[in-house]
Amino acid sequence: MVEEKFYPDRERLVQVFAHDCAYELQQGIKAQGHATFLVSGGSTPEPVYRALSKRPLPWSHITAALVDERWVDPSQSGSNQAFIQQCLLQDCAADATLLAMKTSHATAAEGEAECERAYARLPRPFDVCVLGMGADGHTASWFPHAQGLAPALNPHSEKLCSAITARQSDVTGTYTERMTLTANAILQARNIKLLITGGEKLKVYREALLGSDEMEMPVRSILKQALKPVTVYWAP
Repeated sequence: MVEEKFYPDRERLVQVFAHDCAYELQQGIKAQGHATFLVSGGSTPEPVYRALSKRPLPWSHITAALVDERWVDPSQSGSNQAFIQQCLLQDCAADATLLAMKTSHATAAEGEAECERAYARLPRPFDVCVLGMGADGHTASWFPHAQGLAPALNPHSEKLCSAITARQSDVTGTYTERMTLTANAILQARNIKLLITGGEKLKVYREALLGSDEMEMPVRSILKQALKPVTVYWAP
């Protein structure tokens, strides 16, 4: 259940993506009085977040919750928490609440229970989930053949958060210890959006659609499931 929204340039992509997110968040507030916005890090969604931050939405009724996080403090490079604070929670969006993943625990595995409790308090279903995709076919922090990947992708799991240790690569860099939402959590979002740009990512996306091995290309667990529709946004 994949819908493709492909655009001729990134300016148009950002415009449409930001509009769609804003509309769906407003619908969530209208229905429940509050909306939850599951957000990913990375350079691809950055212009979307900056565009959204300038929209006069009822941000005090919106919680932005991280999809995944490197196990680093917000003061360190690579922190998705710091990235979202700098790119999204500015201007009009400064009134939004941020739910971070990094705890005071030394390891992601030790912090998993606290993270789980925090996310369990969020109202569900979540309203919007923004996902990206790496050149290795990962999404969230579901890296190919990572330690902890199988439990995170288990469709029968009741967990929302899962510690992951990736195999170090050019994509992961030195930050291999992560916390991530599980497939169970992401599939509880009303609107799941995969945002990709460029010819290389389009090629990876097409390859993911053709195959079935989720451990090899974990993004397949989102693209090929039959429980929730997924909208894929792309521009060159």
